[in-house]
Amino acid sequence: MQTSEVVNLEKDNSKAVEVFSNIEAEQALIGAILWDNKNYEKVADFLEDKHFVEPNNQIIFKTISMLLNKNMLVSPITLKSYLPSNDFDFDNLKYLNQIKDTAPSTQNPYQYGKIIYDLHIKRNLISIGQNLISDTTQNEENSEGSELIEKAENDLYQLSQTGNTERKYSFFREALKNAVDIINEAFKRDGKIAGLATGLKDLDKKLGGLHNSDLIIVAGRPSMGKTALGTNIAFNAAERFKEIENTEGEKILTDGGKVVFFSLEMSSEQLATRILAEQSKISGDKMRKAELSKDDFKNIANISSKLESLNLIIDDNPILTIPSLRARARRLKRLHDINLIIIDYLQLMSGSPNKKNDGRVQEISEITRGLKAIAKELNIPIIALSQLSRQVEQREDKRPQLADLRESGTIEQDSDVVMFIFRESYYLERMEPIKKPEESEDKYDERHNRWRDLCEKAHNTAEIIIAKQRHGPIGTIKAHFDPNFTKFSDLVSKDYDDLIE
Repeated sequence: MQTSEVVNLEKDNSKAVEVFSNIEAEQALIGAILWDNKNYEKVADFLEDKHFVEPNNQIIFKTISMLLNKNMLVSPITLKSYLPSNDFDFDNLKYLNQIKDTAPSTQNPYQYGKIIYDLHIKRNLISIGQNLISDTTQNEENSEGSELIEKAENDLYQLSQTGNTERKYSFFREALKNAVDIINEAFKRDGKIAGLATGLKDLDKKLGGLHNSDLIIVAGRPSMGKTALGTNIAFNAAERFKEIENTEGEKILTDGGKVVFFSLEMSSEQLATRILAEQSKISGDKMRKAELSKDDFKNIANISSKLESLNLIIDDNPILTIPSLRARARRLKRLHDINLIIIDYLQLMSGSPNKKNDGRVQEISEITRGLKAIAKELNIPIIALSQLSRQVEQREDKRPQLADLRESGTIEQDSDVVMFIFRESYYLERMEPIKKPEESEDKYDERHNRWRDLCEKAHNTAEIIIAKQRHGPIGTIKAHFDPNFTKFSDLVSKDYDDLIE
């Protein structure tokens, strides 16, 4: 089902139209606007001509909208000149005057508009339900049950986006109060940061934590440590989760948060093994090969018992679309009041089923817009890991840049923060000098020693490059990375400046 079909389904559903329609409300609204054109402003932000049932009323409201948007006066006389005469089978001037004269009140245009919109929603809900029954029974194109659910969820979401009678704006005083409350909460925290802590002090210092409604992209080439950083942040946030109840009985988050990790690449067991290796200081390789001593196994048992109560939810479904993510995220927010979503990784996601033929760039654009919309709707930060293009490997300096993002235009545009992970040691270890023909041993040893010095200097060191931050500074942060336990931590060194601008 195409998006455009959702709002027009009622045309083929005469029973729904008959039950859920109110021609009097439509006429009352038009009459109120004809009496006072300013009444249009009270419904213009959510009501459209397609929300009307009566075809003549649809045409009239559409024409009214067109004229008022051009700052023209609307009355029965002026309106008559712009109405297409062939669409009316009666005297339109007489009909307009009748509507104006019989309008019950000019004081309630918003209520009339709300009635019209609500009935439109109900008609389309019936149509979506009937289409779902039809698709299920006919089993078109051998569709799986999960695909039918996603299709229905997408139709419902598209319907919800056709308008909304609830006011979304707020006065500055309200926004100001909320901003002061956020600052006050940050002041009370130990870390003095406004957002959710990552567990890396230097990164938190640069970002101010992970902020609600932000879309954060963590990108890098394979083996740079994207998943490792994602799991580290997930664990650190979940472990630190604390909340208190205020005097009004509301739960207030004081530290950490409940985390959902959508793993499209790794199974939940593999992800759990990573976290277990990180916390037990026993390499995942030893666990997989069962090269464990009795002490190792005892340590793993103790650590695992401590991790059982971790506020971390793992979803390892390998197929994840924006509609299904939106549905799951809403459900998890409602059931568990989640505070952070992490996705590994963005390029493995897909867009809506009905947009698969629009091209990958358009699909990525839908995905990033969808992720940002979910972050705003649920008022939580979303971290999406992202793969970088191979063009990085072609440069001498392999530090990533914004242009290296696959489909970079949309990813960069929709994100609030873009971070890159770069480990120079990964490339240096693969660049060991080879003795050249006719090269002296001393010359070769000199080159090899220089290479060894560079490797030692870069050993267990990673750079987190903040290439974009919508509300703060950019720059590079150095961190310690242990590949044996896939763990990032703060770098402690006499020769290290906290932040590299």
